[in-house]
Amino acid sequence: MNVTWAATALESERYSAAEKTSDISELTDHFNELRSRGRGYLEVRLPGREFPRLALGFQGDQAVIHLFGDADGSALLTGDDSVATNAVVDVPVMEDLAPFSGDFILTVEHAWTLLRNFIQTGAHDELGDWCEL
Repeated sequence: MNVTWAATALESERYSAAEKTSDISELTDHFNELRSRGRGYLEVRLPGREFPRLALGFQGDQAVIHLFGDADGSALLTGDDSVATNAVVDVPVMEDLAPFSGDFILTVEHAWTLLRNFIQTGAHDELGDWCEL
């Protein structure tokens, strides 16, 4: 199964918007390397489709998933109660750290599972509740 993706570059540790299309195993290897380094950001979409696009930013064991449903709209996936709702967690978005309330924080493992489900099915609606921005 192929996926189109862009991610934090391993060499520079900066986000590279240059997309590549590869087998999901190559993306998995890249994600695992970023995870071993403690943080990263990636965007995925299905080949041949501009939208929907999911973005996963993570630091340590905490992650956030954004949905870009079209060129004008975005949403955040509701968290999995792994962090208190009144907590604030900094997570990479592209190259910068951005603060998110605990309402939108997931464990990295859970976020990765959801991202893989999206890649396999192309459906984002079943991943959870989305809060439009």
